[in-house]
Amino acid sequence: MANLVETVDLKKYFKVGKGRYLHAVDGVNLEISEGKTLGVVGESGCGKSTLGRLVMGLLPATSGQINFEGQDIVTCSRGEFKKVRQKIQMIFQDPYSSLNPRMSIYELIAEPLIVNKVYHDKADILKRVYELMDTVGLAERYINSYPHELDGGRRQRIGVARALALNPKFIVCDEPVSALDVSIQAQILNLLMDMQRDLGLTYMFITHNLAVVKHISDTIMVMYLGQCVESAPADELFANPKHPYTQALLDSILKPVLGTNKDRKLIRGEVTSPINPAVGCRFAKRCEHCRPECMEREINLVDLGGDHKVACTMCGG
Repeated sequence: MANLVETVDLKKYFKVGKGRYLHAVDGVNLEISEGKTLGVVGESGCGKSTLGRLVMGLLPATSGQINFEGQDIVTCSRGEFKKVRQKIQMIFQDPYSSLNPRMSIYELIAEPLIVNKVYHDKADILKRVYELMDTVGLAERYINSYPHELDGGRRQRIGVARALALNPKFIVCDEPVSALDVSIQAQILNLLMDMQRDLGLTYMFITHNLAVVKHISDTIMVMYLGQCVESAPADELFANPKHPYTQALLDSILKPVLGTNKDRKLIRGEVTSPINPAVGCRFAKRCEHCRPECMEREINLVDLGGDHKVACTMCGG
């Protein structure tokens, strides 16, 4: 199956002082096949949201390539990117702060249609808004309501409707359920999966909730301090994690089983600074398996077969 989205050695550095740069995203290579979901997980501050904004074009890349349908959107002109932008949309984390509180539900969903001049007749715009509301499960009676009058689940459905308005091919979901109650999370996740099945959408699903990412993803990429340390099909990653950081993340999942006293792996040690980081594995100072060679050179991703890739010296990286 052809890849809809690819990144090649993608980097984003933020200048924080004279000669000092925060390496938010540092050499990430990813591939997302059309109609599939890539889950991106990691601790807060690992660069996963920055990665999503880079792929969206909301942030300029420091270097590297972002190929969408074979076209590098890093180097394309503004006119070319405007055509691509309609095919790439985003669902933001907070369903309240991402919506203009002064706009009604109709105005919020109609805005991308009006800005991109998809329709010129108000009746056509209204019809499309009703179609989108029906697609995401919003009752027609809410069309003149405002975001503050709705609960979190309905507000997030507005965000989903806005993302669908221009019939995109690819949607970046930046922790779209983390601000919602558990029961509402399940509704939004099921909605996203139903839309993917019916509309053939491709997702990048960014989250720190490992249970959620396993449920929705085909492939999972684990990030640590701006770098990909492991990627594999979802079932393979959960069944056979190789990187010590991935193992610790999976071990942190709470299991609803009474009477168990399983010893959990605790990640100890000092977190490496993302500002001008030294050569070597960035997890080394917290890794119980650290060896001298981990600190002496850059650790590359090694393909273990079956699309399972790991950046660790224990696996030949």
